[in-house]
Amino acid sequence: MGRGKLRIYLGAAPGVGKTYAMLSEGHRRAERGTDLVVGFVEHHGRRRTEVMMHGLEEVPRRELEYRGAAFTEMDVDAVLARRPGVALVDELAHTNVPGSRNAKRWQDIEELLKAGIDVVSTVNIQHLESLGDVVESITGVRQRETVPDEVVRRADQIELVDMSPQALRRRMAHGNIYAPDKVDAALSNYFRPGNLTALRELALLWTADRVDEYLQQYRDEHSIRSTWQARERIVVGLTGGPEGRTLIRRASRMAAKGSGSEILAVYIARSDGLTSASPKELAVQRTLVEDLGGTFHHVIGEDIPGALLEFARGVNATQIVLGSSRRKAWQYVFGPGVGATVARDSGPDLDVHIVTHDEVAKGRGLPVARGARLGRSRLIAGWLVGVAGPVLLTLGLTATGATLTADAGPGFANEVLLFLFLNVLAALLGGMLPALASAAVGSLMLNYYFTPPTHTWTIADPENIVAIVIFVAVAVSVASVVDLAARRTHQAARLRAESEVLSFLAGSVLRGETSLDALLERVRETFGMDTVALLERESDVAPWTCAGSAGGTAGVPPPERPEDADVDMPVGDHMALALSGRVLPAEDRRVLAAFAAQAAVVLDRQRLVGEAERARELAEGNRIRTALLAAVSHDLRTPLAAIKAAVTSLRADDVAWSAEDEAELLEAIEDGADRLDHLVGNLLDMSRLQTGTVAPLFREIDLDEVVPMALVGVPESAVTLEIPEDLPMVEVDPGLLERGVANIVENAVKYSPPDRPVLVSASALGERVELRVADRGPGVPDAAKDRIFEPFQRYGDAPRGAGVGLGLAVARGFVEAMGGSLAAEDTPGGGMTMVLTLRAAPGRPGHDTHAPQGTHATHGTTERQAAR
Repeated sequence: MGRGKLRIYLGAAPGVGKTYAMLSEGHRRAERGTDLVVGFVEHHGRRRTEVMMHGLEEVPRRELEYRGAAFTEMDVDAVLARRPGVALVDELAHTNVPGSRNAKRWQDIEELLKAGIDVVSTVNIQHLESLGDVVESITGVRQRETVPDEVVRRADQIELVDMSPQALRRRMAHGNIYAPDKVDAALSNYFRPGNLTALRELALLWTADRVDEYLQQYRDEHSIRSTWQARERIVVGLTGGPEGRTLIRRASRMAAKGSGSEILAVYIARSDGLTSASPKELAVQRTLVEDLGGTFHHVIGEDIPGALLEFARGVNATQIVLGSSRRKAWQYVFGPGVGATVARDSGPDLDVHIVTHDEVAKGRGLPVARGARLGRSRLIAGWLVGVAGPVLLTLGLTATGATLTADAGPGFANEVLLFLFLNVLAALLGGMLPALASAAVGSLMLNYYFTPPTHTWTIADPENIVAIVIFVAVAVSVASVVDLAARRTHQAARLRAESEVLSFLAGSVLRGETSLDALLERVRETFGMDTVALLERESDVAPWTCAGSAGGTAGVPPPERPEDADVDMPVGDHMALALSGRVLPAEDRRVLAAFAAQAAVVLDRQRLVGEAERARELAEGNRIRTALLAAVSHDLRTPLAAIKAAVTSLRADDVAWSAEDEAELLEAIEDGADRLDHLVGNLLDMSRLQTGTVAPLFREIDLDEVVPMALVGVPESAVTLEIPEDLPMVEVDPGLLERGVANIVENAVKYSPPDRPVLVSASALGERVELRVADRGPGVPDAAKDRIFEPFQRYGDAPRGAGVGLGLAVARGFVEAMGGSLAAEDTPGGGMTMVLTLRAAPGRPGHDTHAPQGTHATHGTTERQAAR
């Protein structure tokens, strides 16, 4: 019995039509004769969705009682007993009522899949476990029902149900999603345009990543090596030279011309060492490409052009950017160069761009020796020179009559030097063994053809015997020296390569990089592995798990235990770095140990950072709570005491109050209530700013429609208002702006002398509009100008009961939330001026003559109440 197939309809938010699309798919399959049932579908009172359920067989639900209330859940046993071909099961992330067969609905679906039943389900992007924090930061709502990402990733098909934010809000306003009494609250909170746009982007990006995975899997299964240009991916080949920055910036400009383009910078080093790359320059280029939104990759490869093309085809790249060669003209005798080779072998599916730069043809030094691992071609050449070379040289010399007795010959000493030259050349090409073979063959050729008596193995002249012995000794010595030099070069190259890797690790520590996934991906690329995972366990008998919140793995699914991997590097007693793909040589384990230690350090740092962040949040919360308690203990009790005293006086039976006295007491009650309302409003506003839940609703409006509304709470004689009629409109949230201006003006009136009114003026400066609130109070020193905007701060000896010190903090928070700024300056002649800078709305300045009377004032009042 095979496993069933899972199809998921993924949406960005409730109401985009996932359930409707699932039911439509159910009707299509039923019409084709598929045995299909509805396992569980919740229409939430949506009429059109309910109509779509007609005509489909629905398995009766299971009824459960929990805390005195009745609930219904999918009856998994009934669906398994019915055994349909396809089951429609809504809300993949749903949490079942306690007492159900499984805790989560996705676990119910897993049982159906194991039984061979195909399942069609739905889920919203905000329910994915990995996106919980992101969604909370966007919407201010923590999703309690989540589903592991891996469950959704394993789906055989994922179909995105997309809808624009404007269309979704229209559906909401028409009552097609929620009940009418919930529409206004939903539109002004979760279903704000900014929230919906961000959630839609999350859904599109997540789906695009899954499409890339499916595409790569398909290409691997079908051994497709050619590039499919579904998305522009630009690979930048780096050498570690100074031209790398130019190439990265050039690739960034190319990527900016196409939406969704990616930049992948790759540096390829040989397995036996480095070229003349500067670790410092590579670190700078890595930072640059990451700042530009790209990724940096470090790859090991013997053949630089081949490794570069292999990497580009592996990531399905469409373009390669390389720099013009820095080699001088004579250095081309060593080969055509990387750029020419890549351009020749790239094929029609890869575009190669050769970019000029300031370092062209300035030289890059002699080629670096490759060490003892000379390669097959070098060994073959060495053996040919060592064995065939002496034979060919003998044929050439005898053909020209160059024997010991021939007067035209070069002489025996010169002939020995010629054979010695071949011996040295064989040692340089092929190492020690070809050189020894060359010495043996050369000595035999000299003995047989060039020492009297010729064509015999005897030597008549003792001097010739000495010459041949010296020739053999020199040949063996040269071969030994060349071989030793090759070994030392190989060791130096390996040490240099290790130093380069360790310098990257040290640089990551200095840069404060804390991404465990990035480090494991670096390990995988450096050693050419399929999988790298950091495994840990709590005790010797506990099971192994991947370390870190993000999975602690790179590549294909990791091994379950270190013993199952090809290479494992212990890190302490209960942690190990496991690699699968090939067995590493012993000399590589030293660098691997450094990587393992760094991975453990990064994991500890991530956990410490998380603990420090939680401690900071706790400390900040304690500070705010302490300040709030201090405010409540006095500032809130003062108006309460006044209200209590006035009410007690009015209710006294033994005192006959006059009308004027009663009016005065009622006025005291009203003033106390206003002060309480103001204090509580500021506390609530500060709480919203601290939790990051302030989301402005922007629209274009004139300042003279908002500022007068902000002055309602201050005496009319205490403020002078000067706002030009031709001032450009501003793009703000009127409610937030009104509340911020009110706090600023109230603070200015509080410190300004009674006979010196506060001046509120506005002016336009380019694309900005400035609102200035100037008072004639004592002013604030420059050192304290930033401190007065902090919560619970009151400058100077302000008396208790004058507020909790939140007015300016709330005002700055609201202004910055709208993209503006609020700063304090000295007023000429004494006092302080608050400068509020806002963005001018695009278009022509002026009033909205098409809006009905009272529209702006009513909207501002409503927004002000909402801000409170």
